[in-house]
Formats: sequence, structure tokens, C-alpha cells
Amino acid sequence: MIVPPYLQKGDAIAIVSTARKVTETELQPAIQLLKQWGLRVILGKTIGAENHQFAGEDTLRASDFQEMMNHPEVKAIWCARGGYGTVRIIDRLDFSQFLKHPKWIIGYSDVTVLHNHLHNLGIASIHGQMALEIERKSENTRESLRKALFGEPLEYIGSSHAFHRKGKAEGVLVGGNLSMLYSLCGSPTAIDTQRKILFLEDLDEYLYHVDRMMQNLKRNGLLKDLAGLLVGGMNDMNDNTIPFGKTAEAIIAETVADYHYPVCFGFPAGHIHENHALVFGATVSLEVSENSKVTYHGLS
Repeated sequence: MIVPPYLQKGDAIAIVSTARKVTETELQPAIQLLKQWGLRVILGKTIGAENHQFAGEDTLRASDFQEMMNHPEVKAIWCARGGYGTVRIIDRLDFSQFLKHPKWIIGYSDVTVLHNHLHNLGIASIHGQMALEIERKSENTRESLRKALFGEPLEYIGSSHAFHRKGKAEGVLVGGNLSMLYSLCGSPTAIDTQRKILFLEDLDEYLYHVDRMMQNLKRNGLLKDLAGLLVGGMNDMNDNTIPFGKTAEAIIAETVADYHYPVCFGFPAGHIHENHALVFGATVSLEVSENSKVTYHGLS
């Protein structure tokens, strides 16, 4: 796995939007935070651009991201916000220069498309809070992102959960948003999860849809041979008039009940206040007991 160079004070970081529209005013807290970290900020052409719900047309969003991938001074690219739209530009991107000079890509939710694509290229990336609304997240969220970008040690302690399946595992960390992973099945961007630790999170889905997505991952073989499973925020779920009868966590636990790897629920990452940064492509140790612990190692 290729690990992009960690940031140093004075480095430039770009903010672009691969999905929904966002204004420069909305990003001021993120811009000020980066400056506090000693970084220079370069805003992409998509910031302030508008095409219905998107941050400009597909061609603009693709060319903006491409420019920042190829920009010699940019050491990291922070996706401004999610929503929907990254999958519309992924096949327009040329990663040939990026492979020679990799840099950190940061984001979550819809940015799962990029994380999975980069994983297949053998490049580590950061599943972390978007630039938008970074000020509304916890201090731990912000600090975990800083540590990930500057190459400082990462270790996370989770809380107890009724659905924990105890055990220890070690493997490469992959995954992201459940809805996005589901939508990528069968495409060139789908990932191989064998003997890896899979992270899942999601927001605002119908419970029957969570079940459908989990069944799809299972039938595609993405859950069978995991080293371990991390389940983050599964919040603000919806139900029908006739209840589905299970929570999102119960659905996931039931889907993987026939397997024997450790499973951690309630991990502090996803569409929640505590959205800790995760380095996808890193080798991590997972220990699930009454609580849970994730320790990173193998990064250089």
C-alpha cells in the first residue's frame, strides 16, 4: 500500500467539491482551522459553483479535482461536502500522475467512491469529516484528522455494545458508507474485502433498505472472509407504517451471525458528532471485549 507523504507546516491543502454545491462563506471555519494548523489553503473552482444541487457540472467537478491531483504544490485534497455526485465523475479522472505523486484524499459518505477507487490503486486515504461543518463536530474529530494528516499515532477506544462479538483481529482497513458500497458492487470500483477489516456507516435509510444492502454485500461475498467488522454511526433511520422489527445494528448483527470474526458496534465514526478520522489502507489491530480498541500500525 502506498502511503502519501504526511503534511508539514507550510504545505498546501486544496478544498474542492466532488458532489453538492457549497459556498466559500460556509467553508470559513474549515479554512481558519487549516491555517491554525500552519497549512496554506487553495480553493478549487467548484467552491461557489452551482448546477442545480451539484457544485457545477460533471465536467467542472472532474476537471477541478484533476487539477488538484496534478497540482505540484498541493499535498492533500479535502472534499468540501458529500451528498451525491462523486460517482458521476470517477471515470473521468486520470490517476497516472497521482500514482507517481500521491497525496491524501479526505472525506466520507459520498467520497466512499474515491476511497474504494484509491484502495484498488493501492493508495491509502483518509475517511474523515468533510470541510463543511467541521466546526460542529467534536474537538476529538478535528484532532484525529490533524493527527492523520501529520502522521501522528492513532488509537481509538470505543464503548460497550450489546451486539459486540468479542475477539481480536488484524488487517487492512477498508469500507465506508454502506449505501455507496452497495451501489458500487459489480463495478470496477468495488473492493476486495478478503481478510480485511471492513468499516460501515450510514444515515437516513429505511431499515428494510439496510437489510437489502447487507444481504447484497453478503451475496457478493464481501462479508464472508473478513478479518473483522467495524460498525460506526447508523443513525436517523426510517421505518415503514408496518415496522421492520429490527434496528440497523440488529440487521447487521443478524447478517453476519454465521461468521466468526470480531464485530464492533457503535464505533465513533460516520454521520455523528464524534467522526474520528480513519486511515483506509492502513493495517490496524482490532480488539473487541466489553469495549473496543482500534490501533494503527504499519504506516510509514
